[in-house]
Amino acid sequence: MSKPYLRLDKNDAAVLLVDHQTGLLSLVRDIDPDKFKNNVLALADCAIYFDLPTILTTSFEQGPNGPLVPELKAMFPDSPYIARPGQINAWDNEDFVNAIKATGKKQLIIAGVVTEVCVAFPVLSAIEEGFEVFVVTDASGTFNAMTRDAAWQRMTAAGAQLMTWFGLACELHRDWRNDIEGLGNLFSNHIPDYRNLINSYNTLQSQ
Repeated sequence: MSKPYLRLDKNDAAVLLVDHQTGLLSLVRDIDPDKFKNNVLALADCAIYFDLPTILTTSFEQGPNGPLVPELKAMFPDSPYIARPGQINAWDNEDFVNAIKATGKKQLIIAGVVTEVCVAFPVLSAIEEGFEVFVVTDASGTFNAMTRDAAWQRMTAAGAQLMTWFGLACELHRDWRNDIEGLGNLFSNHIPDYRNLINSYNTLQSQ
């Protein structure tokens, strides 16, 4: 049985960046580390470009998980930043959940490290509470493809939608005519091949 197309709405979405911490990033092996960090920053740039409420959270920073990736902290100086003292599932932290509910948004875009724990647990919890959840797969990472795939299957079975940051940006944007230069620059900053495309377009436009 087919399901209706539930598309992202930039007016009703918030971004949750969960446990992108320096220690945990060293565990990511299902995607090239440099590509992974680029994807995380690309998602962050999407959140800024589309003016989406963004919530940052970390788990047990004083332990081996380490501090939040400094680039993210710098990109969202005014966003809620929840340093959880120990809860593994971010949804078990009252401040985190209150920050989400304070946005008034019903769609949650979630990415984090590691996929089967720091992403999957709050995803399942949010779905249980009635949120529409979209997981950014290429801005989430874990030990290997087996654990990643198990997490994806568990989340999709519960109703989460899996996306990439590029697909997410296109669905939020809807129509190129809304802003060619802005979205083109965002893509160019994170996709080398797209930079070539935009440079070609700009050259043709200037002739």
